[in-house]
Amino acid sequence: MNVDSGTGADPYLWLEDVLGERALDWARAENAITKAALAEGAEFAALRERFLAILDSKEKIPHIAKRGPFVYNFWRDDRHVKGVWRRTSIEDYKRPAPDWEIVFDVDRVAADEKENWVWAGPIVRQPDYDLALIKLSRGGGDAAVVREFDVRAKRFVEGGFELPEAKSYVAWRDRDTLYVGTDFGAGSLTKSGYPRIVKEWKRGTPLAAATTVFEARADDVWAMPFVVHDRGFKYECIVRGITFFSSDFYLRRGDGADARWIEVDRPRDASVHTFADQILLELRSDWTVAGKTYRAGALLAADLEAYLAGARDMAVLFEPGPRKSLAELDGTRTALIVNELENVRNRLYVLRRGGGGWTREAMDVSEFGSASASGLDPDHSDEYLLNFSGYTEPTTLSLGALGADRREVLKRLPTFFDAAGLAVEQHEAVSRDGTRVPYFQVARAAAKPDGTNPTLLYGYGGFEISLRPNYAPLVGAGWLEQGGIYVVANIRGGGEFGPGWHQAALRENRQRAYDDFIAVAEDLIRRRVTSPRHLGIEGGSNGGLLMGVMLTQRPDLFNAIVCSVPLLDMARYHKLLAGASWMEEYGDPEQAGQWAYIAKYSPYHNVHAGRRYPRVLFLTSTRDDRVHPGHARKMAAKMKEQGHDLLYYENIEGGHGGAADNPQLATMEALTYTFLRRQLR
Repeated sequence: MNVDSGTGADPYLWLEDVLGERALDWARAENAITKAALAEGAEFAALRERFLAILDSKEKIPHIAKRGPFVYNFWRDDRHVKGVWRRTSIEDYKRPAPDWEIVFDVDRVAADEKENWVWAGPIVRQPDYDLALIKLSRGGGDAAVVREFDVRAKRFVEGGFELPEAKSYVAWRDRDTLYVGTDFGAGSLTKSGYPRIVKEWKRGTPLAAATTVFEARADDVWAMPFVVHDRGFKYECIVRGITFFSSDFYLRRGDGADARWIEVDRPRDASVHTFADQILLELRSDWTVAGKTYRAGALLAADLEAYLAGARDMAVLFEPGPRKSLAELDGTRTALIVNELENVRNRLYVLRRGGGGWTREAMDVSEFGSASASGLDPDHSDEYLLNFSGYTEPTTLSLGALGADRREVLKRLPTFFDAAGLAVEQHEAVSRDGTRVPYFQVARAAAKPDGTNPTLLYGYGGFEISLRPNYAPLVGAGWLEQGGIYVVANIRGGGEFGPGWHQAALRENRQRAYDDFIAVAEDLIRRRVTSPRHLGIEGGSNGGLLMGVMLTQRPDLFNAIVCSVPLLDMARYHKLLAGASWMEEYGDPEQAGQWAYIAKYSPYHNVHAGRRYPRVLFLTSTRDDRVHPGHARKMAAKMKEQGHDLLYYENIEGGHGGAADNPQLATMEALTYTFLRRQLR
């Protein structure tokens, strides 16, 4: 039967009923088939046991956030399956086995309340760090309940702030006042399912009595309040998300009857940061102002109050290049730390402001890997945490201080897989339009270029997200140790070379991202690293869409595809959950001119009976409330009816990450690598 964008002639719409019994029965039946095919042998059992041991390892690095006198960490292992929020002092943290104090035990609360709670994080009140808004989701979805928690007494606040399950935005204005964006009832959410209205809520009053301070439009993406405490300055902010990458930004001035929200004049696609009394603008497009043109990808700084008054005297803190982009920005008490990518390799710099302007000094960081620096306590010290890892280098967490010559290694990840003989290389493929597309290759130095190497190619290519080298123990244990080759493609749509690299593959130009991925696959075959018989691919979310396009456009190139939490029905993606927020990325399928180009690649509309496709494993989650599980369900059902060979597994919990805890993640990863090994050997 034909499926089109507007007539509703889709025989599988019933699979969009997330919790419908018919749809769940279908998913359970498919799960049983997949388990019988992949999960009943010794290979799967050994893989799952190995993965779970890695995920539950007590030797993992407990990454920390400093709040007041303590450093905090969220931790899962075999004893704390759902996890614990815990704390210790920075000095105790330096010990091999810190004496952690448990602040919040998710397993205990879930058991007491007979709910499948998954940790969604705390919003801790600054500057006292005495109260937190704890977010808990059912099964791992984005929607969460919010409850006030006394961090010092380690218990929920009786009669405190509490919100029912929703995709809420909350921020502390002061001890007794919150900014709240949530589901206030009919008409309070955008078409994307996010809060449209922001209210100011006083302690001891019902939510219904909260005062509205801002309203976005229904066709906006969201209205998001937040409060920034920055080196002695406090900024109360609201972002009106017009599209995924454009917004209006407001700062509060005054109180009571004199309160007003001032819009910050800047390009709508520019990101706003602060550094003490400075405003920082990160540009996504060229901006001509006060007789000067600043390039897309630049980082600008100016005195905030002068800027609000109309001055446009700005310092350029980062200047992009053809293969150079701004990856991250953080800081200590007196300096900014700028993290740049030069041909997908990190460079870190320290920027300081003095009487003569800003000065710049390089930080000593190894090239071939991923480095990330963040201030340990930016309001009070110049100490910073440095994370470094590579494809074959376990992550190291170090503590340094600006102005000091040495760093102290705090924690080092164990070697979770045998990396002996592995070599990391960077290559380039040439895409259809001549664009050079970089990719990383991890392989045994002794691997022969004879076209027989089992090879896994990973990609994403969307939303300005960069793929950088990182230590991935499950990839190492499940694939590299077995002699497999692992490849990561830095295709357009990502952010590896700045906003232009992302914008080059938006909407009508989406095919460029797919051409880039095809070019990398073809280059691997041309170099005789592998061949279609031994080449598999993997991607999730937007990367799952990439997998669906590869399935339908170039089935001749691959022998196995792992398609996780994917978008696939591009005629209806904007009507499902958060899909409307992504129309800036993909386009509006209800507009005939835009559907014309979307229809050319929409996997659900380009899979046909009588054609030969590589075997595919679809993975999704019932509780994913960001990318609807209906995408994977409908694609699998349609392909099965057409007679194609595939496997489907739906985790009945798990959220957009696919798994809600370590045992679930170990199961899904073991299914993945059992499938890939069998298909590509």
